[in-house]
Amino acid sequence: MSTSNALPPEPLLVACLCAQWCGTCKDYAPLFNGLQAEFPAAVFRWIDIEDESELVDPIEVENFPTLLIVTGGQARFFGTLTPHIETLKRLIRSHEATSGPGKLPATVQALAQRLAMEGA
Repeated sequence: MSTSNALPPEPLLVACLCAQWCGTCKDYAPLFNGLQAEFPAAVFRWIDIEDESELVDPIEVENFPTLLIVTGGQARFFGTLTPHIETLKRLIRSHEATSGPGKLPATVQALAQRLAMEGA
């Protein structure tokens, strides 16, 4: 019997970058957090861009909610999304099995790596 030292694949990470003062974010937060039950293999992370500015810098988040989706350690999606939960569900499903190199800017890839290093 052979043993494998392969590491398990990194879980899908879905991070929402928002601000505490944003009314849209406040309304969206419980819906976003409720997705964990529907996608139990994924990691969901709510990031307040002001409270966690050191993590987010140098990225400027200007519109809310801004979503970051990471698979296989690579950022796959980064952008503003309408705050409709069905839209986010479709986006998550479209990225669940994505692999290969990410095509987003280096600053976004670096944010994905910082989140992975802190254990998301």
